[in-house]
Amino acid sequence: MSLIRKFAYTVFSIAILLNIYIYTYPSITPNICSWEYQKPITNPSSNLLDPLKKIPYLGDLIDQYIAPTEYKKPTIEDIKMLAFGDPQIKGNWPSTPYIKRLDTFGNDYYLGHIYKVMKKRLQPNYVAVLGDLFSSQWIGDSEFFNRTRRYVTRLYDQPDEHREYALNYMNTHDQVDWMKYLEETKAKKLNELEFGYNDVYDWNTPNYTKKFDNEPLFLNVTGNHDVGYSGDATWQHMTRYVQLFGKDNFWIEYNAGTPHAYRIVVLNSLLLEGPALQPEFIDYTWEFLYQLFERKFKGSTILLTHVPFYKEEGLCVDGPYIDYYKENAREPYKIGKLRSQNHLSHDVSQRVLNLIFNDEPGIILTGHDHEGCETYYNKNSTGQYWTASKTKDTNDVSIKEVTVRAMMGEYGGNSGLMTGHFNVGKQEWEFDFKLCPFIIQHVWWVTKVVSIISTLLLSTVYLFGL
Repeated sequence: MSLIRKFAYTVFSIAILLNIYIYTYPSITPNICSWEYQKPITNPSSNLLDPLKKIPYLGDLIDQYIAPTEYKKPTIEDIKMLAFGDPQIKGNWPSTPYIKRLDTFGNDYYLGHIYKVMKKRLQPNYVAVLGDLFSSQWIGDSEFFNRTRRYVTRLYDQPDEHREYALNYMNTHDQVDWMKYLEETKAKKLNELEFGYNDVYDWNTPNYTKKFDNEPLFLNVTGNHDVGYSGDATWQHMTRYVQLFGKDNFWIEYNAGTPHAYRIVVLNSLLLEGPALQPEFIDYTWEFLYQLFERKFKGSTILLTHVPFYKEEGLCVDGPYIDYYKENAREPYKIGKLRSQNHLSHDVSQRVLNLIFNDEPGIILTGHDHEGCETYYNKNSTGQYWTASKTKDTNDVSIKEVTVRAMMGEYGGNSGLMTGHFNVGKQEWEFDFKLCPFIIQHVWWVTKVVSIISTLLLSTVYLFGL
């Protein structure tokens, strides 16, 4: 065998192994890449593959692709939510070097690969992207449209029915009509604003109640790089986000009035405090919270938001920090306005936690802090204050906040798995969260490059008989 042929076979073998890895990586750590609370059905009949299922990695592959394990169906269907933090997809400009353009192109498919693999494996009920869909709020409408097109076609593969509206809107508009949105919104009184839904399973079907086969309900959350902090959020920012990704504040109640009621609350935490460039945005967000509180909902709440709640230095990588535009600001009209924040302020955190949870159980999923973190908010015995801690206080009301580690390649391509299970004995929802990492993006790139090289080498070997 010639040296060239040996080399070609070696490269081909490496390509095969790398591709097996990137398409089956959750099977390497199935304990953190699978839903919690599932109980397998014990089958008394022997199966030749049963002993093989006990072998790490191989057993999970058999379970996924050859002989799937049957699980006991819970009395109440589990809540299965796949959560992604801060994809922050970038864009290109006329001056962008070609190597950077290639990196941006590949990054889209790297992120899309993670979603496709995890969606196929887990078949979630819900998918939540926890803000910072894009990497900059300063882009114009045309670039916002361009990134949205990539978002709905490359990153998060969805049925044609889901993509149709966004693509049609972008094909028929050069820019958003923010004046029309401003006039329509301001024409309504605060108490006329509508935020709530019931039993939504798909946004594109009549009454939102019909489910697409194996398609989750998709939930987008506003991030500071999507609409800006309150000191720079404009009507243009808000209009294009709402037109293409939906409301920035809303709730969905499920099974209301039953012991197993729960709700999903999506909160735009960028517009809770100021000083704001458009103070009315703050009014709208607090009106949403007041309406939410007035419902006196009995059940568990899954809160999805971007900016984490206040916590003291040392509990997470990001400590408390709020910055305001100084006198040297490029836009003088922003001087004194809120420029950025790591957490919500202490007082705002207290108010929001009380309004949303009102001594009822639940869980919080946030983004923003790319490193990720898990914290408990315990309400003290007097029922007045929430305190952040690494431990849960079993005597008082306690809400877990999970800051989902970023999906970006430099952070390992993470997927968050949030499972809700209704404990029939306790008559309450129990929540579990796991983080399933992929790999740094360079390995994905190497896999694609080696695959191309191996194809070229093998073609050359057989074409020229080397």
